[in-house]
Amino acid sequence: MGEKPGVAAMRFVHAPDIGSAKQILRQLAQTPVVCAPRKVEKPLVLYGAGNLGRMAKQYFEQIGIPIKYAVDSNPEPHRSDLFWAGVDIISPEDAPPRERSEFLLAICVATTQFSRLSAELGSLGWADRVPFYDIAEAYRDRNPLGNGWFSGKLGQADIENIELVLSGWQDDISRAHHLQFIAWHALREDWLFDDAPVTIGDRYFIPEVISLLRSDEIFCDLGAHHAEVILRFMQIMENRFKEIWAIEPDMMNLSLLRAELQKFKPEIMKKIHVLACAVGAQEGRENFFHGLGYVSQLCDLGQHLVEVTTIERLGLEPTFIKLHLEGGELDAMRGGVQSLKRCRPIIAATTYHNRLGLWEVQKWLMDELTNYKFHFRLHSWCGTGAVVYGIPGERPTQGKSNEMPIM
Repeated sequence: MGEKPGVAAMRFVHAPDIGSAKQILRQLAQTPVVCAPRKVEKPLVLYGAGNLGRMAKQYFEQIGIPIKYAVDSNPEPHRSDLFWAGVDIISPEDAPPRERSEFLLAICVATTQFSRLSAELGSLGWADRVPFYDIAEAYRDRNPLGNGWFSGKLGQADIENIELVLSGWQDDISRAHHLQFIAWHALREDWLFDDAPVTIGDRYFIPEVISLLRSDEIFCDLGAHHAEVILRFMQIMENRFKEIWAIEPDMMNLSLLRAELQKFKPEIMKKIHVLACAVGAQEGRENFFHGLGYVSQLCDLGQHLVEVTTIERLGLEPTFIKLHLEGGELDAMRGGVQSLKRCRPIIAATTYHNRLGLWEVQKWLMDELTNYKFHFRLHSWCGTGAVVYGIPGERPTQGKSNEMPIM
């Protein structure tokens, strides 16, 4: 199965073809599962003061678990950030040796290989290191954040369906990233494929997508958050597009999204439409958890009932649709299957928020959409940043440079 330099990492030289991928999957499925969620039973320290560290700070505040302080490899820029007011931020080597030995260190970084970062921190004396998302999984009764899910042992149905999906990918890179994704969620192992690296900066806009984009795109962003992806799309297109539809149900996110878009000239703004609604498999009213930023979502823990509509009911005609719905992607696509079949858009859907991402999201797309090419890419580590891309076979390449800048 490749060279295994340490307990938490596995290295492969080449991305696997279909036969090799199935063989690797079968061996993975026979490996005992020993990982589990982690409760906080000792003083807690955060490693990483970037985007994920900020989310972790808000998360622990929301569920009532105090943090002692934060450590970061470059603490100085964060110390003047008002967001961290009241929290000491120090270098990992500056913490007292006893605390490095006895405290729990939640690693809040997903932009680099976890096993390598964990080993570096271990060499500095941090004895108890755990991915932040492993802790979050232990408190799902308080907060719906679900990126740390554990697949458990793969059953026979899982294996058979994953094999079908592995056969359906357009390229070996997709098979490598899919196996890497499964290995993290099943075993909490980092798998590395030398010729299939994780790409951090091109989420939703991989070269296979950029090369197809044209000036009459109707881009639909489901889960638009603060317009980050919309802004990237606009930059890539140099503002040459037909329409943008931004769908966002969280009121706080919506306010910031609208403020960001208001910066553009009227001739651009008239092509951008913002809808405050939740999208699901069917119309109705469901609980929605507001105020969690990226993590706001339809869930049983939600404080308020919101109206839920469907892609079909919205009557949109997307040529490119992006879905980031904290695990609700499959429901949203099921509620818009006729629109997807009629409009045949480029599809970019996240798959890392729950166990549906092992194979059910991917297989549904492969079963429902004919003459599509499907790719799977990882854009971050720790089992996150996984996106399935669907590209209609009839889409001609426009010759747009794969090197166009992305924000």
